[in-house]
Amino acid sequence: MLLTRARSKAERSLYELGEITDLAVQTVKQAWRGPIEKALLIHQFDAVGVRSISIVVITSAFIGMVLALQTAYSLADFGGKLFVGKVVSLSLVRELAPVLMSLMVGGRVGAGMAAEIGTMRVTEQIDALRALATNPVRRLVVPRVIATTLMFPLLTVLSNLLGILGGLLIAVTNLHVSANYYMRSVIESVKYNDLASGIGKTFFFGFAIGLIACYNGLKTEGGANGVGRATTVTVVTGAITVLIMDFFLTKLFLAVF
Repeated sequence: MLLTRARSKAERSLYELGEITDLAVQTVKQAWRGPIEKALLIHQFDAVGVRSISIVVITSAFIGMVLALQTAYSLADFGGKLFVGKVVSLSLVRELAPVLMSLMVGGRVGAGMAAEIGTMRVTEQIDALRALATNPVRRLVVPRVIATTLMFPLLTVLSNLLGILGGLLIAVTNLHVSANYYMRSVIESVKYNDLASGIGKTFFFGFAIGLIACYNGLKTEGGANGVGRATTVTVVTGAITVLIMDFFLTKLFLAVF
């Protein structure tokens, strides 16, 4: 019986993966065909990017502070203070800033998108769009996926900057490292390939999270309870997808760069 359940879950997962892939293909085709309404894009850029700045600021600054403290005290016997700038900058740029930013912002944005589209689904607004000869993928999915794909890298750049500044604050006030030495070690440590690999991953993270959120919203059934389930599944699936993609993308970028 357990084997039967596991097999049915695997089949259902493969079916959903196929549907998400089909939605991705439709999204790319609709985006390629022609211009999207500017009002829709601007609204999504604001929802995904501007309204997420506060989360990015708080998360990134404190991550940088914690990294600086952990580096200094964990490596105290090995002169850890000398490596604060290097460890903080490389850890943030290559891994922590892209992943944690994607998890935090992806949870907020993904849940909102799934709830919004899911509500439209259960109230039959999507059926009304089809009745008016409007493609739901073009109007609802494409602007959201474009917004997440383009805004995640920009938010990552901001996250990198704020995390490094947070580390600088702790290095100067708690560890008594000069700001000049800290910034010089950051500049000498961070190379182009570090920035490219970290920021490059977030294009894929943003595309995946936007696609998952829209898919779950379009498949919502069962009224308010269904909307709640869709948002929960979106947050969990999005987080797992980011972590899995991060592993494979890290291996890819290490091989490329």
